[in-house]
Amino acid sequence: MAAIGLTAFKTVVGLLTGSLGILAEAAHSALDLIAAVMTLFAVRISSRPPDRTHLYGHGKVENLSALFETLLLVATCVWIVWEAVRRLFYHRVEVDVTVWSFAVMVTSIVIDVSRSRVLDRTAKKYNSQALEADALHFQTDIWSSTVVILGLICVKAAEWVPALAFLSEADAMAALGVSALVVWICVRLGRRTVDALLDTAPAGMEQRIATAVEAVPGVRDCHQVRLRYSGPVLFVDLHVLVDGGQTLTQAHDLTESIEQTIHQIAPHADVTVHPEPA
Repeated sequence: MAAIGLTAFKTVVGLLTGSLGILAEAAHSALDLIAAVMTLFAVRISSRPPDRTHLYGHGKVENLSALFETLLLVATCVWIVWEAVRRLFYHRVEVDVTVWSFAVMVTSIVIDVSRSRVLDRTAKKYNSQALEADALHFQTDIWSSTVVILGLICVKAAEWVPALAFLSEADAMAALGVSALVVWICVRLGRRTVDALLDTAPAGMEQRIATAVEAVPGVRDCHQVRLRYSGPVLFVDLHVLVDGGQTLTQAHDLTESIEQTIHQIAPHADVTVHPEPA
């Protein structure tokens, strides 16, 4: 609902004033709407339990959602840069800065602060990469809106002070600033998404788990530790060397202790322990 309202508000004000910075933000808000809808469906689908065709669950849907959101941001960035360059060098457009120009951007910042905080808090609570990606997206929206406001102020200053006429192009420059922030978002989201889709292990997590497991009484060695994320769930597989003379019940109790130790490092992880006789 916030994205729908902001997109309509920014589009109307951007068209009436001719501000590329505001129109760029309108396009950004339209993508926010698409991203929010994708995230909603991704979180709902990823929360489904494993079935006969998806034995590890549906968590990868969150990663695909984040990847699609990244591609949308890239498309937006290309359009903003193209339009900004066209205005700077080929087709000059006069920007009419009004009180509505500032009102729409201030409104955008207030809403972005609110929803980024809610998303960030919920993402940490449920370890959701899709919600974390949205939270990061809206946090950078705050900075991009601030850049647009600075561009509008410069345009207004050029109107009031003839000596500052060179600032009349600040709106297009602000749009380029927005695009730079969008690129930064794409790089961060893209790297995280690709890492998740390629089953890249969290940095340092393997050694932390191996060290903690080897400290469990009864474990002589921990090896072949494998980690992979599927949405919010971390899957952990490992082999341990234990006393081969103990009963099956004792070995099972030991694996339970190992799982509890791993859960202290990675809560809610799906752990599989393979005991081997030393």
